[in-house]
Amino acid sequence: MSWRKSTFLLPGVIATLGLVGLFAALLGDGWWDVLAWFGLGLPAVLGIWPLLRRRTAEPAQIRQP
Repeated sequence: MSWRKSTFLLPGVIATLGLVGLFAALLGDGWWDVLAWFGLGLPAVLGIWPLLRRRTAEPAQIRQP
């Protein structure tokens, strides 16, 4: 796999999930709502995941000389 394909693969998948979620939100109720929540919620969670990991990580211990 070339470096261009691997660079844009994950952002492309996230964008596709968002588009599917937006399309499902416009189509109707019932299972379409579930698909919309999944399609719009997963990219949002993936976007804030690094921020959540940074806050829950243990702080580095400071060495005293």
